[in-house]
Amino acid sequence: MKISFKIIIIITLIITFNCQNVLAVEKIKIGLLVPLTGKDKEIGKSIIQSVRLAVNKIDSSNIEVLPRDTKGNPVETLKVAKELGSKNVKIIIGPVFNKNLIYLDELKDIFFISLTNKTTKNSNNIISAGINAESQLRAISKFLKLNNINKTFFLIPNSDFKEEVENAIFLSKIKIKYVHVYDTDPTLLTKQIEKITRYSQRKQNLQDEIKRLEESDENNKEKKIEKLKKKDTLGGINFDSVIISDFDESLKSVATSLLYTDVSPERIYYITLNQWFDNSLLNETSLQPIYFPSINKENFNKFIKVFFVNGWKINWL
Repeated sequence: MKISFKIIIIITLIITFNCQNVLAVEKIKIGLLVPLTGKDKEIGKSIIQSVRLAVNKIDSSNIEVLPRDTKGNPVETLKVAKELGSKNVKIIIGPVFNKNLIYLDELKDIFFISLTNKTTKNSNNIISAGINAESQLRAISKFLKLNNINKTFFLIPNSDFKEEVENAIFLSKIKIKYVHVYDTDPTLLTKQIEKITRYSQRKQNLQDEIKRLEESDENNKEKKIEKLKKKDTLGGINFDSVIISDFDESLKSVATSLLYTDVSPERIYYITLNQWFDNSLLNETSLQPIYFPSINKENFNKFIKVFFVNGWKINWL
């Protein structure tokens, strides 16, 4: 559902922006490439519903939307895109997923407003309309400056998103102190976080200090020892914030590993990419506060209400 909401809002804005000033002279044909069959068909249905809302808001009989099923397949995507081109369609919204873009450079006279947030290696006739990593890092960079955050550790998962994030770091010129690419395998992740946070050393520091006090003649050493035994580690960490460029359960795994190593949001800033108000993340009280760039939540909730209450009541062109 989180992915669907991203697509819903993006596509509504795209259509409104491109068509709100259309003159009543000729019909404007807009192609729509979405998965209507297969495992992603629910996303396709959400997109069609959002298009209905957008067309209804524009209130123009000169807009004709021509939806086609990509079947989640790049070859099928090219086939139906060619078919739309034969109908003199010059602007196509979609496809949704980056994998379906690979053959569309053949259709150089058609512009595709893709809903992917990946911008690398796209051909010149493809506009990425997703909320990409670069725009998010620019927003995060402003947040770092505003809060005088100077020692940021950037964590990147070793996944197909890695190149996109690394490119965004370069383009956004965000100031960070360390970058670490981590293995997403949970069995390896905790050990990596332990090393990054110097967990073993800080744990040893605590044990050494307790032993030193036990052997000392200091006043009130029993109270001091009792207080230390309530701690997990002793000693500072060499960063004041962490940016975790991950999502869903993988994001939670990284954050949980940080908590395990006694690096909590009370000690540093936890920052991540846009979570679109993922309630499962927000309900994790131990991870709060967690910061991420976002749209306005009040407006987001209003849109959701309109989407579910009125979406299917709108007549389709």
